Amino acid sequence: MVLLVALALTGCGDKPPAPAAAAAPPVTVAQPVKRTVTDWDEFTGRFDAVEEVQVRARVGGFVNSVEFHDGAIVHAGDLLYVIDARPFEAVAEQAAGQLADARAKTELAKRELDRGLSLVQTNAVSEQVVDQRRQALQAAHAAETVAEGALKAAQLNIEFTHVMAPITGRVSRHLVTPGNLVQGSDGGSTLLTSIVSLDPIYIYFDVDEATYQRNSKLWSEGKRPSSRDTPNPVQVTLTGETKPSHEGKMDFIDNRLDASTATLRSRAVIPNTDLSILPGQFGRVRLIGSSPYEALLLPDAAIATDQSRKIVFVVKDDNTVEAKPVMLGPIDEGLRVIREGLKPEDRVIVDGLQRARVGAKVTPQMAKAPVGAKP
Repeated sequence: MVLLVALALTGCGDKPPAPAAAAAPPVTVAQPVKRTVTDWDEFTGRFDAVEEVQVRARVGGFVNSVEFHDGAIVHAGDLLYVIDARPFEAVAEQAAGQLADARAKTELAKRELDRGLSLVQTNAVSEQVVDQRRQALQAAHAAETVAEGALKAAQLNIEFTHVMAPITGRVSRHLVTPGNLVQGSDGGSTLLTSIVSLDPIYIYFDVDEATYQRNSKLWSEGKRPSSRDTPNPVQVTLTGETKPSHEGKMDFIDNRLDASTATLRSRAVIPNTDLSILPGQFGRVRLIGSSPYEALLLPDAAIATDQSRKIVFVVKDDNTVEAKPVMLGPIDEGLRVIREGLKPEDRVIVDGLQRARVGAKVTPQMAKAPVGAKP
């Protein structure tokens, strides 16, 4: 019994084996992408036509026909409306008769003056008679000029009865139907329709004062060309799109800021060869905001937030995790520009952030694909 109790007490004094240490969690790391990038400023803009015309009647009369389809593309010189020309044709015939009468009187006055000049040499007529005939010829020439002007005006009125498209573009609907009486320019001309050009097309946008000041500073330092002197490139994203679909260039910057909004009206011209953009549409305008520079880039998924600052988790040489505060820049081709806080050789955790703890060890694995590459 004593021996058994002694053996039992000896067995109770043995310690259990210590548990194995936990393995360092695996994470995926990658070095930041280094490439040349350009910053872009983004604004909301509205498209507007380069040319816009309100087509109005230049002579009054009854509309005979409408020669276009509503909303169609018309070209400069195309016939749009036909107004009854018969009253103007009658006036033109009357003016032509008056011109013929004036020319006949001019010819008669010229002959009488020639005879007077011949007779005054033989003293058959006095100098006074010759002067009177010379004055009569001048009056006949003046009457002929008046008659010619009246005939040209009548012929112009006949021409104006055919209303032509002054520009190439898309026409609106017809506002006057055949049989209606329209007023000409003498009595408040009647609006018939309107035409807007489509290719190219303007987009207007307002630049805030802070951006204007920054760009002016870059221009003075020689780091960015001024859009007043250089057609800087712009990119436009239409409503419903996720990336720019049209490219253009700067065309105009206003000469003063709007006092009520502290913004500067700017304009870019955009090619619209497929005529898909219409005046009045909205678009997001990206304007070049810097000269090209070398930058480090990371995916947004590798960036964490620590209260009011942005940080990335870097794996050091001993495989411990370190948090580095960084200053972010804009998005460039799907990657975030890192302005400060990162080195090209840093191994940044891009997958497995939830398993990383500052100061703890991890098992880093290099990313199989370049950072930001599409699968």
